[in-house]
Amino acid sequence: MTPYLQSSAGGMLIGASAVMLLLLNGRIAGISGIVGRLAQGVGVTTNLAFVLGLLLGPVVYLLVVGGWPTVEITAGWPLIIVPGLLVGFGSRMGSGCTSGHGVLGLARLSPRSIVAVATFLSAGVIAVTVLRGLGL
Repeated sequence: MTPYLQSSAGGMLIGASAVMLLLLNGRIAGISGIVGRLAQGVGVTTNLAFVLGLLLGPVVYLLVVGGWPTVEITAGWPLIIVPGLLVGFGSRMGSGCTSGHGVLGLARLSPRSIVAVATFLSAGVIAVTVLRGLGL
């Protein structure tokens, strides 16, 4: 299986799950919102099923492909933890994350999501440029 086929299949599954959640439950598939509601004990059954589906994805991949997905992380723990916390804080501050704004928000032509995704992408480009300039 080529990397492009795997990526395309993954993207289609993400899109299909987002559309199903929207059509069947009227909910946006924004992961930060789903996890936040789950932590608050709101809509536990639906939110837990969605999170478990995310966690079981690699197991399904193992069964279908016959090996675990290859993941290589070359950054140290501080460069993983600090930005991760900043992303979590930013997603709550921005009323959503890349999954909610980027997958469904853009598809619905939401002005707020268009601005949010432009901000995500710009911040990512700036962060990579700065970190590479620092040699990290």
